[in-house]
Formats: sequence, C-alpha cells, structure tokens
Amino acid sequence: MGKIIAIANQKGGVGKTTTAVNLAASLGVLEKKVLLIDADPQANSTSALGFDPDNITTGTYQVIEHEAKADALALKTPSPNLDLIPSQIDLVAVEIELVDKDRREHMLRLALEEVKDQYDYILIDCAPSLGLITLNALTAADSVIIPIQCEYFALEGLGKLLNTIKSVQNLHNPKLDIEGLLLTMYDSRLRLSNQVVEEVKTHFSKMVFNTIIQRNVRLSEAPSYGESIIMYDASSNGAENYLNLAREFLEKNEKLEETA
Repeated sequence: MGKIIAIANQKGGVGKTTTAVNLAASLGVLEKKVLLIDADPQANSTSALGFDPDNITTGTYQVIEHEAKADALALKTPSPNLDLIPSQIDLVAVEIELVDKDRREHMLRLALEEVKDQYDYILIDCAPSLGLITLNALTAADSVIIPIQCEYFALEGLGKLLNTIKSVQNLHNPKLDIEGLLLTMYDSRLRLSNQVVEEVKTHFSKMVFNTIIQRNVRLSEAPSYGESIIMYDASSNGAENYLNLAREFLEKNEKLEETA
C-alpha cells in the first residue's frame, strides 16, 4: 500500500512546490512509482511539470468533490514513474462548497483510497494556508514534510502549523506523523543561514532531515521550462540535493517497514 505525504507550510515562498515536484521526480528516478497531487489553486506544481493550468479542465477539484476517480484524472508526466493530478483556479471554490458537507475534512482521503495501492508514494503539494484543502491533505496523509526557509522569519508560524497538525491528529487522523522538517534555500556564505540551521536543529533535533536544499540558480530556472530539476539539469547542485533527500527519505521509510 502506498504512503501519502503532504508537503505543507502556511508560509509562502519556503520551497513547498519546489520540494513537491523535485522530491517526486527524484523518487521516480529511483524507480518508485509516484503520484503528485497539486492541491494549490495557484497550480504551480502543474505548470512546473509542463502543463498549462489554463488548459486543465479536470483535476484535484473533481477528486475532492468526488466528481471523478483519481486514477482517471492522473496525467503521465515526462519524468520517469511520475503521474500528476493537476490543479487550476477552480480549486478555490472547494473551500466554500465543502463547508456544509459532513466529514468535509475526509473528502480527499476517501477519494485516494482507490489509488493508494497503485503507487509507492503519493505526494500532496499544499497551498500556503491552513484552509479546508490543506486540512483535507493532512487528514488524507500518513505523514507531513515541512519545508523551512533558511531566512530570518524561518520559525514564524511553525508553531501554528504544528498545532494544526496536532489538532488533525486528535480530531481526524491519529496516524498522521511528521516525516521531517526540511531546510531550504540555504546559502553557506550567509551567517544568517547557518544560524537558522543551528536554531532549527537545536529546537527539533531528530525531526530535521540531514539533507539541506541549497540556493541554486538552476533550481529556480527549471519551472519556467516546465521540468523538474532532474530533467532540466541532472548535474546541478539542486538535482544532487533532491536526489540525496529522496535517498534519505527512502532509507528512513525502509527502516520503518523493517521494524513494523
């Protein structure tokens, strides 16, 4: 049975979509079958993998609303072993339309039950908010990866997100685990970046991934070409960082499977 991982942080610009797209692509290159779900109305994961959101007519909206089955909407991407359920601006309406529904936080979880066995990993790129779509993602997920930018306000809002995760665990999904905190946009030349790394590791120790995602021009360029960093420039530092993250992620999960 596949594992579902939400990539969440209500702060914008911390590397959620970059992580979702490139971790998914890296896992695919490492021969894991992966589904990426774009759960952000801005549809950045969708465009980052070469699809024009303006041309998307079905996707995450229809999955959450149970208007179509997830496997019928999954698109093959140019990246090996990676499928995508795309997003577009209509997804904004879900926040309003689900308000009156029973068990509204469980709509995505129920929709993914039918495809969970078809993939090794399902990654959900969450919107930069703690709204109903993100709650659906956290309720559906087995674990959550939290990207943290190596800048001054790095820990701002993290307490609120951790409280939301605790609330989801108590009310909707007691099995939800924190997969790890991922430090992103690291620049070794900056004292501030090193201070943030030290502070996060001091406060959260074993919860932090050993792999750190460095600032990398090629990583910033890749989405404009509609490609993951693996497809765009496999020799770049960005590609190396995300492949290392994928390997660390797999090693951790394989150990968990052995002890289960």
